[in-house]
Amino acid sequence: MNCEILAPAGGEQSAYVALNSGADAVYLGLSQFSARQGAENFDLPALFRVCSYAHVLGAKVYVALNTLVKEEEIAAFFSLAREAWNAGADALILQDVFLGKQLKRTYPEICLHLSTQGGCCNEYGARLAKEYGFSRVVLARETPMEEIRRIASIIETEGFVQGALCSSFSGQCYFSSFVGNNSGNRGRCKQPCRKKYSIDRSGYEEEAYALSLSDLCMEKSARTLVEAGVYSLKIEGRMRRPEYVAAAVSYYRAIFGDGSVKRAFSDLSRAYNRGDYTHGLAFGQDKTFLSRNVQGHVGERVGTLSLRGGKWFCESDYPACEGDGFKLLRSGKEVGGGRFRAAEKQGFYLNVGRDVRIGDEVRVTTDVSSSQRLLSAKRTREIAVRVRIVAGEYPVAECGDVRVVGDLPVQEAKSAPLTEAQIKENFSKTDTMPLSVTFDCVQTENAFMPKSALNAFRRDFYGQLLRSFSETRSLEERAIPFPPLMRKKGDLTAVITTELGEIKADVIIYKPADYSAIPPFERGHGAVYLYLPPFFTSSDEEKICDQIDRFDGIYGEGSYAILLARKYRKPLFAGTGLNLSNSLAVQALKEEGVAMFALSKELTDEEQSALALEGAFALSAGSIKLMDLVYCPFERTCKECDRRERYTLTDEGGRAFPLRRYCIGGACRFEVYNCTSLATFNGATSVLVDLSVEEAGQAAVSSARSPERGKEIFQTVTSGHGNKSLL
Repeated sequence: MNCEILAPAGGEQSAYVALNSGADAVYLGLSQFSARQGAENFDLPALFRVCSYAHVLGAKVYVALNTLVKEEEIAAFFSLAREAWNAGADALILQDVFLGKQLKRTYPEICLHLSTQGGCCNEYGARLAKEYGFSRVVLARETPMEEIRRIASIIETEGFVQGALCSSFSGQCYFSSFVGNNSGNRGRCKQPCRKKYSIDRSGYEEEAYALSLSDLCMEKSARTLVEAGVYSLKIEGRMRRPEYVAAAVSYYRAIFGDGSVKRAFSDLSRAYNRGDYTHGLAFGQDKTFLSRNVQGHVGERVGTLSLRGGKWFCESDYPACEGDGFKLLRSGKEVGGGRFRAAEKQGFYLNVGRDVRIGDEVRVTTDVSSSQRLLSAKRTREIAVRVRIVAGEYPVAECGDVRVVGDLPVQEAKSAPLTEAQIKENFSKTDTMPLSVTFDCVQTENAFMPKSALNAFRRDFYGQLLRSFSETRSLEERAIPFPPLMRKKGDLTAVITTELGEIKADVIIYKPADYSAIPPFERGHGAVYLYLPPFFTSSDEEKICDQIDRFDGIYGEGSYAILLARKYRKPLFAGTGLNLSNSLAVQALKEEGVAMFALSKELTDEEQSALALEGAFALSAGSIKLMDLVYCPFERTCKECDRRERYTLTDEGGRAFPLRRYCIGGACRFEVYNCTSLATFNGATSVLVDLSVEEAGQAAVSSARSPERGKEIFQTVTSGHGNKSLL
């Protein structure tokens, strides 16, 4: 099948391991603008080395510059993008489709891929990305198969097949940002979704990993993805160990016919496995989608625990050895860990903790032998070299179209002349380059070259050969197309509400509990816009297309809404989900004729004020949406569901996060809101009030320009990032 296996590289070792294991491409981050700031990441010299190595093997390197970029960072972002391209990157991965449009205008030579954080889940998002100059979109993990086929017919696609799944819809998670001031959109997610929560619904009151998802493993379903038109099969894991990267690449190589699938899956399970794997939402939510009992790596089952001679023993055919590590599970929950103690016939002894019992499941989580085998893989490119070193002539070395001639004629040998075997031995040394050398022809006659001169000639030859595998680039710095900032103080009020009829504002944004049952409403209290969520499919559109004409406009939480609004000839209010964080993004949006737009809710009051252009709004009061869930946290137990519109998610510290349920296209989706309401005001933009889970009604609207008034109306308040810059 014609597809690309794309591997993660959190650091340089992982990059080489991935390439040596057979990856067709790797993706990595630099020290700035990487959505995995906790990874080792790369500086420019390391990027150059990896690009050179990859290109020798015919592989590619994609650089993730996929965080939100603030106004004061634009110059550094453009500079780093240019330098990464010059270092040999085959594409840059961006989250901000609007910033990407401006980068492509400035440097049309650069190839751009839209990150999964860009939220491309339908044909409108795909067409917009292509229109803006992107060559590929990384599909949102939640994209269903019918949408994948449509998108793949428009633009080259990349889809996840392996690794961790985000609980929230891609690019729309603010949980870590508002709970701990560490933004996922800035590469510093602290994963609060992996902690324990209870939910006030029967059967879910006990604390569990209520939002933690199983790892994705598409297995042979990856073939279905390719058949649907997906070109690049992406493995998640820039924060994981090199042996995991090797195991994942080897597994998907085996899936497509290169190796033993059974052994490769075992290696993968031992390298990292968060419990039962899921095939992901492309194939519908399965029973293993949530990982409520286990949060971390549980490896592969190798047996059960017993006592033998007063010592803990595991009867197993697994060949345990020194350094191996294990976890012990009981009824699917972790109860302890263990280390290898000694081998015995039909099993091995373990050192374990105090809380274990006979019958506990033993799972290997560190397999030393497997890791060593995976990390020792070597991949090379075969080349045929021709060398002529003859006395009185200039030395010549050739490979393909590369021909290198020495600087000085070869000396005549006075005693022992240079032999063919010596030349072959010397030119067989390729240092760190992944080359396997054969010789078409080696000629020598009565020649003498000092060893240092021969080594220098060889290094010069291989250096030029190495450069021939990569495109030489020298993009020079160009002026950034900063728009003139015509600031205008905003005086409008827009309100997101789940109820129509009572709220008065300049713009009322209606957010239905059920999109198939939108009630009649009367205009008169302001223009009424229909709220559309960030995840939106063609099936959703079919269900509500006849409703759109009833509204004055569309409030869209995803960039797809630009073309959707254009299709229905409706004005667009661009929501906070577009994460507008700099003037170039705002300018690109305004070029689309968008008159009203909300700035990123992760900007400070001062940063929002700097972008207070005509039509700018800032979320100032009410609810703070933290996550959009495209799955059912109740494991699709529909027959037992009480179908309430509101639940409460409570963490181990007792903080209560509203969990809102709504229906669109016949399916339930959920939103998680902050445990405290927002009360802030930058004084420059128009204000946006979110009443999605608030009961204050019109009083909350009146408090939008007065944080002090907000403190009186809401039970508990936060200023959000109003005066607190994100890390």
